[in-house]
Amino acid sequence: MPAKRLCLTLDLKNDPALIAAYEHYHQSNVIWPEILEGNKKIGILSMDIYLAGNRLFMILETVEDFDVAREFGRLQTLPRQKEWASLMLQYQQRVPFAKPEEHWVLMQQIFAQ
Repeated sequence: MPAKRLCLTLDLKNDPALIAAYEHYHQSNVIWPEILEGNKKIGILSMDIYLAGNRLFMILETVEDFDVAREFGRLQTLPRQKEWASLMLQYQQRVPFAKPEEHWVLMQQIFAQ
């Protein structure tokens, strides 16, 4: 099945307790099953999130016709997604260069080997 890779970035609030709580919610035995089910329903094949300091880096493997704005909008209509997003907002903050309508910022690929 053809897939595409997307990379996005977002910051966490620079507070060790908040960062630890965010990491806790993303443990495989803690994350809500509805969140994982919703990701699959909108075409996310796999998701990895990395942390450096308070900067998050997310790698998505998606179906070929995946559109971030469209599918993230659709995600919010699925069970428990708005509740999860509201909970995560306690820990997250936009990167300084985000456009007003952006939360997770889509990164531009500049090199591949």
